[in-house]
Amino acid sequence: MSLKRMIEYIMQDLGMNPNTSGVETIDDKQFYQLGSNLLQSIEAALEAADDELDLDLDVERQGGNVINIRFRDKSVIVVNTQPPLHEIWVAAKSGGYHYRWAGTTTQPLWLDTKTGKELLSDLTEFASAQAGQLVKIGLIKR
Repeated sequence: MSLKRMIEYIMQDLGMNPNTSGVETIDDKQFYQLGSNLLQSIEAALEAADDELDLDLDVERQGGNVINIRFRDKSVIVVNTQPPLHEIWVAAKSGGYHYRWAGTTTQPLWLDTKTGKELLSDLTEFASAQAGQLVKIGLIKR
């Protein structure tokens, strides 16, 4: 993770606005909209991959803000929004991850709070590992 990104995270944790870097601050309504679009994108990408590659996935929305992804080998990935924290959390075979908003409304970006890696890139990696073949996950353009 770059020093600049680390400073932005520290500033966010302290309640300071790191907007000088181009990151847009989002309110609760925007978080809900961005989170909803993200979950819909994940569902659509996984359903398309399942149809194309016959992965035998079970993608289930739970309570509106949680997606459970069950793979053929019975492993699971859980993706959920955390509205009070404005974060997206992912639980996969490889571990648990928290992603914080680091984008703009026109260029959404969620970065891991520890590694700085991008959410959809990580999720593609996790799903591919658990499916045993490449599963690409991207954002639906709105």
